[in-house]
Amino acid sequence: MAKNDEKKVRLSLRTELNVLFLFVMVGMILFLIIINKFFLEKVYLSHQLDVVKKAYQSIDSASTNGSFSTDEYDIELQSICDTYGIELIVLDADSQMIKSSSNDADYMAHILWDNLIGDSLFNSPGDGKRILEKTGTYTIQIETDKRLNTEYLEIWGVIESGYIVMVRCALAGIRESVGISNRFLLYVGIIAIVIGSASIIYLSNRITKPILQLSQISEEMKNLNFEAKYYTKSNKKNTNEIDILGENINELSETLETTIKELKTANNELKQDIARKEEIDEMRREFLSNVSHELKTPIALIQGYAEGLEEGISDDPESMAFYCDVIRDEASKMDTLVKKLLTLNQLEFGNDVAQMERFDITETIKNYVKSADILTKQKNAKVQMAEYPSIYVWADEFKTEEVLMNYYSNALNHIGGDNIIEIKLTQLEDKVRISVFNTGEPIPEDSINHIWEKFYKVDKARTREYGGSGVGLSIVKAIMESMHQQYGVQNYDNGVEFWFELETR
Repeated sequence: MAKNDEKKVRLSLRTELNVLFLFVMVGMILFLIIINKFFLEKVYLSHQLDVVKKAYQSIDSASTNGSFSTDEYDIELQSICDTYGIELIVLDADSQMIKSSSNDADYMAHILWDNLIGDSLFNSPGDGKRILEKTGTYTIQIETDKRLNTEYLEIWGVIESGYIVMVRCALAGIRESVGISNRFLLYVGIIAIVIGSASIIYLSNRITKPILQLSQISEEMKNLNFEAKYYTKSNKKNTNEIDILGENINELSETLETTIKELKTANNELKQDIARKEEIDEMRREFLSNVSHELKTPIALIQGYAEGLEEGISDDPESMAFYCDVIRDEASKMDTLVKKLLTLNQLEFGNDVAQMERFDITETIKNYVKSADILTKQKNAKVQMAEYPSIYVWADEFKTEEVLMNYYSNALNHIGGDNIIEIKLTQLEDKVRISVFNTGEPIPEDSINHIWEKFYKVDKARTREYGGSGVGLSIVKAIMESMHQQYGVQNYDNGVEFWFELETR
């Protein structure tokens, strides 16, 4: 039980894929937000720094090459200001306004002169300034405009033409752009997570469904159930690695099933062979034991009477004839026993195959009763048999007559009471039952299940008296089983009935 619990899936592959995808996606979005938070403003600032530098350098270059006063340059300069959100002012040495893109040019002029002389009407010297770069011709700084409470990125200085120039842009716009970018990235990230989650659920289902199917198939194979097969909806052109694995598992399942069937068949045959060998060995031991026991008495009698004749115990011709009769009688019994044992041996080992044919069982019984009339008269028995029509059966006629002979002789040997033998034929659905009843003592209940065994004798003294060997009913059993038909015995208060059945179709 513990072993099975260890194999239980704590987290399915589908869940692992979904969680992993969600973790990666959320992680990437958080990573981008963090990068934006700490680095995007610096990137924007670096970009704007390049913009104000280029604007400053453009004014310096234009004033040197003479294009500064043209309308085309004014348009270009205004376009730069509008595009990058910058303000500029250009003064001459007399503080006269040459160019300006600011709505409050005078205020910017004051700021420019404040930077030049280090004093201002609005700012104390050095307040709110952070120098980023300073050269002989220009200074780049971040300055806080206290009137507007806004930070500006500024570049100012005296260009080669003698003009005083200042270019600036508000940093509030940069920070607002960074905030907008982060919020937009967050919203896009949430939407991406929702859409991506739906997509990964769909994709993970498509990916994991065949894998789960293969897992279930392997579980069934572990339990030696090979009925489960892998089925794919894709055609051969779109076959992927999982489909190939499924086809291989199907082939493996079929191979294992075939191999296990062959092994089980071989194992079953081996068990049957072993059981058959043990049965044969037991039968051989039992046979030798019983034969030696059955032959012991007649051999002893033959030997004894033969020695008596040899030693001349009696010179009386009548006694000598009696000795010879005993020897002949015992030898005849031994011959009969050996023949029956040979017949039984052939039947039990399947060497004597039943030859099925169609014949009239009524006629066969009548003929046998007539042939056994002398034996019947010797026992003073009365045979009763009603008039039956011809009943045709499928069986081995010779073996059937042998069964009838064993039943009939058994009835004669155990007859008693009214000395009646009754033979009956009972029609069944597709069979006929032939029964031989004799009056006399019933078979003891403790012996009735053993009478079909070889050499079993209910009354040994009586069996010895009429020369029985205890093999007759064993022959009946072997014959009926070789024809796959039923047989049996039934006790009555006044006698015993033996029966067997034959097919009529």
